[in-house]
Amino acid sequence: MSLSKIAPQEIWKHFSFINSVPRPSKKEEKIIALIKKFGEDLGLDTRVDKVGNVIIKKRAKEGMENRKTIVLQSHLDMVCQKNNDTEFDFNTMGIQMEVAGDWVKAKGTTLGADNGIGVAAIMAILESKSIEHPPIEALFTIDEETGMTGASYLEPNMLKGKILLNLDTEEDNEIGIGCAGGIDVTAKKSYKAHEKPLGEIFRIDVKGLRGGHSGMDIHKGFGNANVILARILFSTSENNKIKLHSIEGGGLRNAIPRESTALISVEDTEEFLTIYKVRSQEILTEFSSTEKDLSIEIQKASTEGNFLSIKDSETIINTLKALKNGVYKVSSEVEGLVETSNNVARILLEEGNLEIQCLARSSVESSKSDICDQLKSVFSLADINVEFSGSYPGWKPNPESKIIKIMEKVYEKKYGKKPLVMACHAGLECGIIGAHYPEMEMVSFGPTIKGAHSPEERVSILSVQKFWEYLKEILRQIPLEE
Repeated sequence: MSLSKIAPQEIWKHFSFINSVPRPSKKEEKIIALIKKFGEDLGLDTRVDKVGNVIIKKRAKEGMENRKTIVLQSHLDMVCQKNNDTEFDFNTMGIQMEVAGDWVKAKGTTLGADNGIGVAAIMAILESKSIEHPPIEALFTIDEETGMTGASYLEPNMLKGKILLNLDTEEDNEIGIGCAGGIDVTAKKSYKAHEKPLGEIFRIDVKGLRGGHSGMDIHKGFGNANVILARILFSTSENNKIKLHSIEGGGLRNAIPRESTALISVEDTEEFLTIYKVRSQEILTEFSSTEKDLSIEIQKASTEGNFLSIKDSETIINTLKALKNGVYKVSSEVEGLVETSNNVARILLEEGNLEIQCLARSSVESSKSDICDQLKSVFSLADINVEFSGSYPGWKPNPESKIIKIMEKVYEKKYGKKPLVMACHAGLECGIIGAHYPEMEMVSFGPTIKGAHSPEERVSILSVQKFWEYLKEILRQIPLEE
């Protein structure tokens, strides 16, 4: 089935259009130009700010001029992840999409429904001549996925809207009223890599994991390839000497790593293989219900010298094993909400240069500081330099907000049941935008998207239809100016 035949056609048309343009985080030049031209071609007030956010303003539909101005907001960038056997260049190619039952997905890559469906919905509203709506300020932000740069550098006096509708939630029965803040953790150290191998050389590959969003999926028990690799390296080195040559695992900070690889040399091959077989089988059994496609493979390899010393290798392995990954603390105020977590997202050891990237999240600033201190203490013991950057605030819930009450009422009337009003552990731009505009009411919602930040990303067709009708009804119900 072609996307052009799916309802609502106005959303899928624009989603296909933006997915034809490469839009990796920090490389949004083409999508910025596309959205700018889109607004200008409609004859709407369109501008691009100093960091690349696009703002398009549209007057109210006749008869709704006295309603509160709203900000419709989504981000232009997407997470770029692909399967190892998929040949694809996110910098030059558009996403290749297909329909499978109720789902739209991509061929071996992330889909970009996060947050492309939100962008497409806003474009459809801007283009429409029939949809009833109040005055609109459409805000398309950049670099949400790797730093929230667009929201962070948003100018304080650019928007006049009283209500912000963020279209970046991934369950169609949820209304988001709060989210976690986050901070990038980067550890680096250079070692001498000039030693010869101890004995036989092996390559260990951990792959086939589900991956997923390092905020929304962190509590689901999915495997982290870097953590699993560290477990194997640690257990096989306890009673054996190992030299590291290289490690490469994970990708983006906000994606749970699906694959990780190490090249090592061992002193006692027989003992190493015996422990490896026991430990790898234990891990496969442990994850048998949550990670059915997990594989841990080993093969003999050959390479030039450039191995680390036994001592430095031991230090790195112990450090990787000691790093906290996953849920650190659960909220005592909101039932079922992860308060604080860490994702060991990326490990790269190459020619003696080690870099470890993490993303720590928390809805409580003091708890965010605590997880950072925990990570810093581990790196300090190993004499590894650590830097903290890109910190952004969480979004404190206000369940008594007027727009939330309106949205609850609309949902219950349309669907015969109450929505889930909740905070999430993902990082939404609402907290940052709220710092610029503290009087603005904010709420987040969207269609059902599964597997975000992984090649399993997909969006429900029926859910997009539901989201579209819900959004249009909310626009009709925006209250009068006070």
